[in-house]
Amino acid sequence: QVQLMESGGGSVQAGGSLTLSCVVSETPYRWLKMSWYRQAPGKEREFVSSILRAGTTTYADFVKGRFTTSQDNAKNTVYLQMNSLKAEDTAVYYCNLDYIVRGIEVNRWGQGTQVTVSS
Repeated sequence: QVQLMESGGGSVQAGGSLTLSCVVSETPYRWLKMSWYRQAPGKEREFVSSILRAGTTTYADFVKGRFTTSQDNAKNTVYLQMNSLKAEDTAVYYCNLDYIVRGIEVNRWGQGTQVTVSS
């Protein structure tokens, strides 16, 4: 059973940094990409970043230059390093794995980890 587990959330002052981790258990053979999303109170879930298995990254405009996604394939772990955090970065952050099962592209979400940035 493919499962995702986020960790690394917490509370930090504006301008500070946090690094989130997402560990994948029972890694699927056809791992396509891992994405990060976030959802703030009263707002829709929004895309933050993604990284293909081969390493190509994509970022939302509002995090470019501040957040970095990376991965350790041997550990089946994807990271989101967040620097220069702002109050508006406060949200629950979710990782999402896109992969293939029986020829069908599917995805699975982690449970989310809370990031709170105070000013």
